[in-house]
Amino acid sequence: MTGPSILDDTGNDHERFETELVVRDRDAARVSTADIDEATARQFVNELVDDGIVTPVAEQRILVHEPSDEVFDSIRQLAVFHRGWTAACNAGEESE
Repeated sequence: MTGPSILDDTGNDHERFETELVVRDRDAARVSTADIDEATARQFVNELVDDGIVTPVAEQRILVHEPSDEVFDSIRQLAVFHRGWTAACNAGEESE
């Protein structure tokens, strides 16, 4: 054998390792919204109402997300929207 074996070449291992770490960091930073069940959404939206972020309009059976002026008729949709909206706002602050 005149040269190093391709199986023994570890020259690019550090690059592959760094790439894996970056992917893991991105996955950890992403907000997951698929795990919101009805009970969790109800509790979350109640907290948003208490904080003044969401205004319920009982006559129309809707919820108004005050920072974005979006209107929802589903507690779960509102909870998912607010998590995504918050993540987008936070990502915008980090990039500045």
